Amino acid sequence: MNVSRIALVGGVAASTVLLLAGTASAHVSVQPQGEAAKGGYATVNFKVPNERDDASTVKLEVSFPTDHPLASVSPQPVAGWKIDVTRSKLAKPLEVHGKKIDEAVSKVTWTADDKGIEPGFFQQFPLSVGQLPEDADQMVFKALQTYSNKEVVRWIEEPTEGGEEPESPAPVLALSAPAADAHGATADDKSGEAAKEKTTASSDDTSSSNSDSTARVLGIVGIVVGVAGVAFGVLAGRRRNA
Repeated sequence: MNVSRIALVGGVAASTVLLLAGTASAHVSVQPQGEAAKGGYATVNFKVPNERDDASTVKLEVSFPTDHPLASVSPQPVAGWKIDVTRSKLAKPLEVHGKKIDEAVSKVTWTADDKGIEPGFFQQFPLSVGQLPEDADQMVFKALQTYSNKEVVRWIEEPTEGGEEPESPAPVLALSAPAADAHGATADDKSGEAAKEKTTASSDDTSSSNSDSTARVLGIVGIVVGVAGVAFGVLAGRRRNA
């Protein structure tokens, strides 16, 4: 086998590996816009690629975790898609900003009005969610992807402890460390503190300016008195000589 044939075979093998890797990694996923901090609010995107060559994706159903229910879920309109938000009663009410919440969003469904996601394309479905849990490192959402040929792909398998990706992994949202505002002072408190610091700094600057002005005046007075004393001495000397 000559060098050119070896190169050709190697190129085909590499292309096949890349193709298989791309196919294996093409699944419904969720990613935040920026960060999804514990105890805070975030905007997340569910990314849905079309894995079929002969059918379009016409429906996406995302179920929300029951162990960490979210009181606030607001979908962003997506052109060409109808959105349905399903809410369910909670076994244990949530307390959000001092208010008791007895129901939360359990599922969001997007249904295509027209062609949906055609072969070779993907679509993102944005949601504003919160308040994110403070006692978890991630949230697992289970998704069902329906094609125009009635095929349903169930992205519901949770990640394993070994870190290996399952065949049909569920979308997983990783949560970052709490933001500074999550457990600290509120924005109003911070504004008050900033104003207080600014006022204190202004007062210090004013006091410093007044002190400088007083020092200048005293310095000028001292110079005038000194000059007057010298002049008086000179005149007195002349009179004695005369």
